[in-house]
Amino acid sequence: MYECSNFYNASASASAALTGLIFIGISINLEKILQHSSLPTRASFSLLLLISILIFSLILLIPKQTPKLIGFLFTFLGFILWAIITKADLKIHIETNPEYKRLFLMNLFFDQLAVLPYIIGGIYILFLGQTGLYFIAFAFIVSFIKSVSDAWVLLIEILR
Repeated sequence: MYECSNFYNASASASAALTGLIFIGISINLEKILQHSSLPTRASFSLLLLISILIFSLILLIPKQTPKLIGFLFTFLGFILWAIITKADLKIHIETNPEYKRLFLMNLFFDQLAVLPYIIGGIYILFLGQTGLYFIAFAFIVSFIKSVSDAWVLLIEILR
């Protein structure tokens, strides 16, 4: 697991830096963000995905862990993350105007694509070994893309 420690270090650093930048950006545009019912949740998703990368990276950097423990932690924390995001996504879907539902479904799809690999990777690590870490790397990458995309909407598009 430690042959990828540079990847986890870089992921932890990047997610911490982006979390701080997005937090500041949200603070700057808070009034405009609060004018839209779904944007505060989208902002929280962006932060939650980045904080998840940070937490999962830090878990992988703890020395002398067994694959079973890592698999259990990833599965458990992945389910919690998935439940939070899915519950909020379903609430937003119900409240979304019919004209924007299709666009929102794409957003929901990417939220799931960012979170489900944590669960799959955790289960894979638990029962089949370290190859499950590729699912975790995929989750990191999709989470970064989704968070930066959401940040763009919250910081740039909202001002148009």
